[in-house]
Amino acid sequence: MRFATRVSLAATLTVAAAWPSVAFAAGASITGTVTFAGTAPKLGTIGMDADPVCAKKHATPVTNEMLVLGSGNTMGNILVYVSKGLPAGKTYPAPATPVTLDQNGCMYVPHVQGIMVGQTYHILNSDGVLHNIHSLPKINSQFNKPMPPSVKETNTKFDKAEDVFKIKCDVHPWMEAYIGVFNHPFFATTKADGKFTISGLDPGTYTITAWQERLGVQTTTVTVGANETKTANIKFTTPGAK
Repeated sequence: MRFATRVSLAATLTVAAAWPSVAFAAGASITGTVTFAGTAPKLGTIGMDADPVCAKKHATPVTNEMLVLGSGNTMGNILVYVSKGLPAGKTYPAPATPVTLDQNGCMYVPHVQGIMVGQTYHILNSDGVLHNIHSLPKINSQFNKPMPPSVKETNTKFDKAEDVFKIKCDVHPWMEAYIGVFNHPFFATTKADGKFTISGLDPGTYTITAWQERLGVQTTTVTVGANETKTANIKFTTPGAK
């Protein structure tokens, strides 16, 4: 069963003071956990029989990454970021460390990630089979990079900030990844435990946005003082859930 392309949902967003023992090196911090309320659909496995080489890379069926839930319905693959409130005119240099996307087991790893404008996007082909990286942005320039078995890595960059968009492989249609491009470093992607931390913030009031590939976005507003830590727990809720 798959989510419909359009999903109506309500969101409950709770902001509370964090445990005083939580501390970060510099600046204010916002932490939280993303959870899912309601009955999750049963997602099928990914069929790779069209490419026997890909199928042989997995001893067990591969679970669809459209919805990743942990214990207590915590949500993985959620991109959480500051969408409003950063100081006007302040700029943030792109890190020298690249963001890496691997093609491993005929899957994109990781499934969801963020990157800064001008930061190197380091793309690997660990499979030894033909892949291609086909980006589908609306603001940045699209690219379609073939990566035959002899090509193990390639690099690119994004020139403009842009909301999350899809990366796909035209050779293996089940391969999908998502990336958001930011002009600041205040973003994080959750693992299955649903936890995120955004640190190094100036004092202020910020809009925090959480993105999920089928459920869309949810937002909340958090005010932090100098070197203060606040917790913003975000809940995606399907209709009828309590």
